[in-house]
Amino acid sequence: MLFALALCSPLLAQWSPAGDKIKTSWADQLNPKNVLPEYPRPIMERSEWKNLNGSWKYAITPKGTFAPASYQGEILVPFAIESGLSGVGKTVSEQQELWYQRTFDIPSGWHNKEILLYFGAVDWKADVWVNDIKVGEHTGGFTPFSFNITSVLNKKGNNQVVVKVWDPADRGEQPRGKQVERPGGIWYTPVTGIWQTVWLEPVMTQHIAHLKTTPDIDKKTIKVEVTTANTNSTDKIEVRLFDGKTQVAKGAALNGVAVDLGMPADAKLWSPESPFLYNMEVTLYKDGKQVDQVKSYTALRKFSTHKDKNGITRLQLNNQDYFQFGPLDQGWWPDGLYTAPTDEALVYDLKKIKDFGYNMVRKHVKVEPARWYTYCDQLGLIVWQDMPNGGRGPAEWQGGKYYDGADAIRSAASEANYRKEWKEIIDFLYSYPSIGVWVPFNESWGQFKTPEITAWTKEYDPSRLVNPASGGNHYTCGDILDLHNYPGPNLYLYDPVRATVLGEYGGIGMALKDHLWMPDKNWGYVKFNTPEEVTAEYIKYAEHLLELIEKGFSAAVYTQITDVEEEVNGLLTYDRKVIKVDEAKIKAINQKVCHSLNR
Repeated sequence: MLFALALCSPLLAQWSPAGDKIKTSWADQLNPKNVLPEYPRPIMERSEWKNLNGSWKYAITPKGTFAPASYQGEILVPFAIESGLSGVGKTVSEQQELWYQRTFDIPSGWHNKEILLYFGAVDWKADVWVNDIKVGEHTGGFTPFSFNITSVLNKKGNNQVVVKVWDPADRGEQPRGKQVERPGGIWYTPVTGIWQTVWLEPVMTQHIAHLKTTPDIDKKTIKVEVTTANTNSTDKIEVRLFDGKTQVAKGAALNGVAVDLGMPADAKLWSPESPFLYNMEVTLYKDGKQVDQVKSYTALRKFSTHKDKNGITRLQLNNQDYFQFGPLDQGWWPDGLYTAPTDEALVYDLKKIKDFGYNMVRKHVKVEPARWYTYCDQLGLIVWQDMPNGGRGPAEWQGGKYYDGADAIRSAASEANYRKEWKEIIDFLYSYPSIGVWVPFNESWGQFKTPEITAWTKEYDPSRLVNPASGGNHYTCGDILDLHNYPGPNLYLYDPVRATVLGEYGGIGMALKDHLWMPDKNWGYVKFNTPEEVTAEYIKYAEHLLELIEKGFSAAVYTQITDVEEEVNGLLTYDRKVIKVDEAKIKAINQKVCHSLNR
């Protein structure tokens, strides 16, 4: 009888997606016993690791209570509990907390090593226990974090990890992107809890913790800064760079000192047309013996601005005028919400962006897993990276002129969250060659202390451009003046000192039956009924954009690559099953726009 009851227990039930929303084709390919099995951090890779994705126990409890005595069911990690792919599909309020629990073992070959427990991202506040001992906590829903759990592991048998998560969505004072308690229009379903890969990695006591690479094409150098753990200043770092299997540069320095690599005269530059990446090997030596090594990659490229012969300030790539053109990419999935069902799904949108002939993508108020940025590096897509918004906007949005109103007033906690998480995002993404522009604010959403935040961002990373507020309240700071206009392009402000760009336009809608999040509730800035009509309208806007490029625009962002929830203004449906335009015609006009500044 007990055995029969156990078989009927929800903890042993077969996983299946929750809810009745549309799904991508990759949802059918998802193996719950092998979820997102790819190595999660390809820019700093080790050969040994253990994936903890899969079935975990979960419980939802009132905020402030202790760990539950029993759990309510199983959840498929790393899909947020609100998502269909989690197998749960429940909402967690700001008055509740979400608990996770699972057991794991340590491979026998790891017993003489330090064990690190990694979380790709958990939204928003996470407290973590291993074997009933708290190992740490983290706030911030978009960046990875880790804990050294070696001292609390059992010498024999299984270990238990417990995670408690609190996420107040739009009722809190944290960066949240487009998540709201009551989704609708341009605001979407909340995402609570673990939404990226959880994994273990064995390292030696002395090990490499972080890499920071900075290319300089003018000096033909690459600077590599290596952060290490449990080391001293007499240890040594060695860096080797490869073109395929051929070594092209080598350098070494004492621990804590940057390694400067001199590149050959014929060094290859990275661009969307030729996204060349150098393989990199970083080794840590102690007393002359190798104690750690990671594999990485880097690239030579430069993002800057420059006045052309007509006095227009242009964006430049590798010291050449270069028109950057790409879609708004919000990174949402009907079945996984923040999390793509598979790695193939994760890269699909990026491949389609390239197929459409774009050279850039704007990652809109979200941060993606590390593998997404590696794919941008490999495919050749310049990334404009937004800071996910939070807080309340200024009293007035004055997008059509330079701002003279009152700034947003954030609480001390809200401002501290913003500054902490923006720094963590830049630290996380710094070494990815494809990142070209930082965007601290979108429109006026939570916009505050814009000149100060912009100056800090530029000082913290002088190797990239800073777009202070895409379509927001405009101040004379940073590298870019960014206008939004729907549906068609319009150049209604111009800055002769900074590059003037069209940060959003388009939004051409078409609702397709059987591919809608809400069958009876959808919208676009303008709406048509056939792919031919949408394609014609898109081309009309692009031809107008070409005229405005001559008058001053240096980049543009089309809204958007896919439908998202109630928005039906994507080039693809939300389930990615239908391309809603004539792809060949779109590619032809996009390439004309991308090459509009070519000499």
